[in-house]
Amino acid sequence: MRRQKSSVFALFREHLAIALLMALVNFCFAVLAAHAQESASAPAAAGGWVVLPVDEYRALRARAFPGERPPEPPPVDATLTRVDYDLRINSPGDLASGSASLTVDVIKDGWVRVAVPGGLLVREARLDGKLVSLVPAGAGKSGQLSAVLSHPGRSVLQLEIALPVNASAGEESLALPSTASGVTRASVVLPRQGVEVRLGGGLLADKSDSGAESKWLAYGRGNEPLTFTWRRKLEEHRVTLPLRMRGSLRQLVGLGEDATSVYAEVDLQIVQGAATDAAIQLPEKVAVNQVSGATVSNWKVDDNHRLVVSFLEPVEQGARFVINAETRTPRDGQIEVPLLRLLNIERESGGVAVEVLGAGEIKDQKPQGLENTDPSELGEFIAARQSPSMAAFRFRSGVAAGPRALTLDVARYAQQAVLMANIEEARYNVLASNEGKTLVQARYAVRNNSRNFLKVTLPAGAMVWSATIAGRPVRPGQAPDGSLLLPLEKSRAGDDAAAFAVEVLYLARQTAWTDHGRLQLALPAVDVPISRSGVLLFYSPQFRMTPEPGTFRVQPYERPFSAAFSTGGSATGMFGTPPAQPADKAKAAEQRLLDDFRTKTSGGKTARVLPVAVSFPAFGSSVFLVSELTAEGRAPAIELAYQHEKKEGGK
Repeated sequence: MRRQKSSVFALFREHLAIALLMALVNFCFAVLAAHAQESASAPAAAGGWVVLPVDEYRALRARAFPGERPPEPPPVDATLTRVDYDLRINSPGDLASGSASLTVDVIKDGWVRVAVPGGLLVREARLDGKLVSLVPAGAGKSGQLSAVLSHPGRSVLQLEIALPVNASAGEESLALPSTASGVTRASVVLPRQGVEVRLGGGLLADKSDSGAESKWLAYGRGNEPLTFTWRRKLEEHRVTLPLRMRGSLRQLVGLGEDATSVYAEVDLQIVQGAATDAAIQLPEKVAVNQVSGATVSNWKVDDNHRLVVSFLEPVEQGARFVINAETRTPRDGQIEVPLLRLLNIERESGGVAVEVLGAGEIKDQKPQGLENTDPSELGEFIAARQSPSMAAFRFRSGVAAGPRALTLDVARYAQQAVLMANIEEARYNVLASNEGKTLVQARYAVRNNSRNFLKVTLPAGAMVWSATIAGRPVRPGQAPDGSLLLPLEKSRAGDDAAAFAVEVLYLARQTAWTDHGRLQLALPAVDVPISRSGVLLFYSPQFRMTPEPGTFRVQPYERPFSAAFSTGGSATGMFGTPPAQPADKAKAAEQRLLDDFRTKTSGGKTARVLPVAVSFPAFGSSVFLVSELTAEGRAPAIELAYQHEKKEGGK
C-alpha cells in the first residue's frame, strides 16, 4: 500500500514538471515572435567605424578629462645680470687686455645660449673655473660668440679679452661694447700719469694716480657703449703766464632829483694766464653798495678810488659780476655823468645809457670817446627800460686807456598832480519795500581827465530805468560782461577840475520780507575809486530797521558837499535844488519849451530821446548811512536786520 502511494506521487511530480517546461517553452516562443515583428517593422541600423587622428583623440580626451594646468614658461631663458671689466693698457696705441666677468642667471631648464658682448677679442673662457668653448651666436650675428649653459641658477663666465686702443689727433680712446646687463663696471689702468680723461656713456666714479699709473673706475648705462678718451695734460700752466684779458662794461646811470643810481655789468675774458682779481676805476664821490657774482669772493675800494674785486679761485676762462653804486649830481643843468673804467685790460667794449628819472628831459649831449647807439645794443637789462628820456652811447673802438667823458644838459619840469578819474562823492536814494522790490537812485560826482567811459556794474537781475550825464539823458552802452558803459565828459587837469554828476536809476528784486529777518542791500560797483558815500534808505514804517556793523555807519542826515549835486542836477531835488533864475529868464525859458512842444506835437515825430524827469518816491521811515574810501571795482553792501512791529491790540 505504501509502495503504491509513493509511485503515484512520483508520477504526479513528473507530469507537473513536464507541464511547467512546456509553458516556459511557449512563453519563449511568444516573446521571440513579438521581437521579430518589432524588428520587421523598424528600419535596420547602419553599422561602421569612426577613425580619429591620435592628436585629435588626445585633445578630446584632455577636454573630457582635464588635468592640472602646466606651468607657463619663463619670459626669458637667461639674463645677463652684471658685467665687470678689469683692463690694463700696456703702451700707447697698443691693446687693452684683461678680464671680463659675466654674471649669468639661467631660468629655463635645459640648454640655454648666452650671448657674449660683441667686439671682444676672447682668448679664453671659463665657467665656474672650468674651461668652456664658445660657439657662434647664430644667423645674422656674424662675429658674435655665445656660451651654452645646461643647468638653471647663477653662473659666472670668466673671459680673458683684449680690446683695441684707437689714437687720433693727440687723443686715445677705448670703447667697451654695450650690453643688456643691469650693471656694467669697468676698471682701467693706464701706466702713465699726467693725463686728462673724458667718459662717454657712463659715470666716472673714481680717478686716482699712484706711482706711475693712472686708474679709472667707471659705471656704464648698459644700453650705450662705455668710451674712455684721454690725452696728455698740457704742460702750460696758465697761472705762471703773464695775464692778458679783455673786458666789456655796460653801465646804466639814472639821474634822479635827489640821488643818481649807477648799475654796471662787467664781463671779463681771460686770454692768457689766470686772474685772481679785477680792478675798476671809480669817479669821485661814487659809493659802491654791492658787488655780486658767482665767482666773487670779496671787494673793496682803496684810497685811489679803485674798486678791487677778488675771485674765489684764479679765473682762467672768464668772469662776470654786477656793480650797484650811487652818487650825487646836480638836479638840472650841466651834469657830468659818472663813468666807470676797467683797468689792466687790453680791449674794452660796451657802453653807457643815461635816463632822467622824474619830470625832465635831456636837452644837449657832449660825448667824448663815445658814439651814439640804440639802447637795445647794450644788453637786455637796458633794452627793457621803458624810459621816455634816455640816451645811449657805446665805447669808441681803440685803445682802452683813451679819454672818455660825457656831459649832458638836463631840463627839469614842475610836476603836477594829474588826476585820471575819481568820484569825490557818491549819493544813493534807496526805497525798499517788504515785497522785495528795491528802487535805487545812484548819483556820482565825477572828476575826469582822460577816461572815456564810466563802467557801472549793477546787482544781479537789476533793470535800468534811466541814466543821465550832467543832467542830460544818455543811452548806456553794454560791456562784454553785461556792465553799463556811460560816456564821460573830460575836465581840465589839476586839482581845480570841475566835477559833474552821473545818475543811474534802476529797479532790483529780492525775496519778500517776513516778520523778521536780515536784508543785504547791494549797491553798484564802478571802475574808479569813491572818496565818500552816503545812503538814504526809505522803508515801510511797519518795520523796524537796524543796520549791522560794517563798512557803512549810521549818522544824522547831511546835505552833499559836492557842487556837482547842486548845479546842473536832476529835477528831483533830493540832493539840492538848482540855483534860482531871474523872472524874465525863467519866463522866456518856459515860452521856448511851450513853443517847442507845440511844434513837435503838430509836425510829426522826433528821433531824439526826450529827457523825462522821474521824481524819486521818498516816503516812509528813513535811515542815513555813510562810508569812506571805496576801492575801484568793489560793490558796496549794507547788512540790515528788520523786525515787523505789531500794533497795540492787533495781531
